[in-house]
Amino acid sequence: MPYQNITLDTKDGIARLTINRPPANVMNYETLQEMNAALDAVSRDPAARVLLVRGSGNRAFSAGVEVKDHMGDRMPVTLREFGKVFKLLRALGKPSIAVVNGVALGGGCELAAGCDMIIASDKAQFGQPEIKLGGLAPVAAALLPTIVGVKKAFEIVLLGDNFSAADAEKAGLVSKVVPDADLDKSADALAAKFLQMTALGLKLSRDAFYRAVEAGSMDQALFVATEAGIKTWQTADSQEGLKAFLEKRSPVWKDE
Repeated sequence: MPYQNITLDTKDGIARLTINRPPANVMNYETLQEMNAALDAVSRDPAARVLLVRGSGNRAFSAGVEVKDHMGDRMPVTLREFGKVFKLLRALGKPSIAVVNGVALGGGCELAAGCDMIIASDKAQFGQPEIKLGGLAPVAAALLPTIVGVKKAFEIVLLGDNFSAADAEKAGLVSKVVPDADLDKSADALAAKFLQMTALGLKLSRDAFYRAVEAGSMDQALFVATEAGIKTWQTADSQEGLKAFLEKRSPVWKDE
């Protein structure tokens, strides 16, 4: 489909989804619809091995979801459309990396948190200011406790203060902070690491990882991870990886 509010480009195994609503890349209902269509397309595209999510320009990853879309009849449909973004990210079947090049506030912070990893500029700022407008950041309330812990998540969601990239890394939200000038180069280098791996092995392992994280108990998590691990080691690619290691050569993946 033609996109008006985002861009999607796939080259050399890396899909790049960019929110293109400068200067602050605020997401409205139509933007969310386009993002969901793009995420579905990436999930189905075998040429896309890893996804980078970014905001256009250098001011903002995204300053959140349009305030006007939190009012009247637009509010419930917008929040439900926003919720679909995270279901599609989780079901993507390949790694997703948020490349935070400026402010990531409200829905922008949630979008970054919904990706598998976050690499951020040292100038980036994060925050969930929704409570200051009188409402809940629903995705943050669902995701952040498992990422940064209950106490820190409570602080972020219920106080609504902004915090730096360094503090986000310290809390475990951000995977890596790099100098602003190096952000895109560093993001590409991180994505390239995934390109060296078998796509099938990544998919199976990623899916199992989240099933284990979301399991109700340690016993259940171990069961899920063990059974999934057996399946990964039964693939032709895993056997090729083992043989390549023993033979001191690079593996040749067939994604099977």
